[in-house]
Amino acid sequence: MASRGSVKPCSNFDSSSDAEVLFKAMKGLGTDEDSILQLLIARSNGQRQQIKAAYKTMYGKDLVDNLKSELGGKFELLIVGLMTAPIAYDVTELRNAVKGAGTDEKVLVEILASRTAQQVREIISAYKEEYGDDLEEDITGDTSGHFKRMMVVLLQASRQQGVDEGKVATDTQELFAAGEKKFGTEEEKFITILGNRSAAHLRRVFEEYMKLSGYEIEESIQRETSGSLKDLLLAVVKCARSVPAYFAESLYYSMKGGGTDDQTLVRIMVSRCEVDMLDIRAQYRRLFATSLHSSIQHDTSGDYRKALLLMCGGDDA
Repeated sequence: MASRGSVKPCSNFDSSSDAEVLFKAMKGLGTDEDSILQLLIARSNGQRQQIKAAYKTMYGKDLVDNLKSELGGKFELLIVGLMTAPIAYDVTELRNAVKGAGTDEKVLVEILASRTAQQVREIISAYKEEYGDDLEEDITGDTSGHFKRMMVVLLQASRQQGVDEGKVATDTQELFAAGEKKFGTEEEKFITILGNRSAAHLRRVFEEYMKLSGYEIEESIQRETSGSLKDLLLAVVKCARSVPAYFAESLYYSMKGGGTDDQTLVRIMVSRCEVDMLDIRAQYRRLFATSLHSSIQHDTSGDYRKALLLMCGGDDA
């Protein structure tokens, strides 16, 4: 399958000469931020890992530590993110979400609702390896109620494959009976069905649900649930419909309104630039009648903006 990423591997790649360019960009007085961002964004994550190894061999120093001491703020956050292998990046984000002051449920929702079952399994084992802790225990220790239940279901990473035509009608009926049809909501039913069926199966259920109830499933979730459970169920539904559209919407809201949510902006740009950024851009254009490029242009500044625009990879104005 062709990559839908905007950041691609460099064809005539030489890790040693790249390491040298970066070393020179940080040597002496002042830092050449431009050289750093131009080089790193024109390399794939795998190539950046090779540059990191070459740098260590040539200079006996850790490239990421050097970058951290030379850069600052949001730009540093972005570059360090780019230097981190994808699974390790998710693991770090999840760790910070549960181990910081209070729980950052937004991060838990975004990562666990959008990653494939295989990625979730890799995240769980990498988390164990890195911290010696069980991710599920850390998350359940920090969350409660139906939100916690749904998190546990997603962490099992055992969605059924394909579409079970026989189950489409029953699932639809059960969701309708659990929500719109009764006084009060049976959250448990929503959790079981949305957490365990494949995306293709859920899309069929959503079609039937619309026919049966006259509502999109998102409208029912908005009305029937609240707080973090609502956010999580909506994220799961949106990802079942289209992962790129889900991220396009998240990016839009990270920049809309007063001030930019840079944590979210950086996390999505870093984790999707080699996966499906071209599709995210197309969905962004479709949903918001403006381009991701012009939103970034408008809502960020400096080297940070320059780097994000390069990662965006083009304007769909």
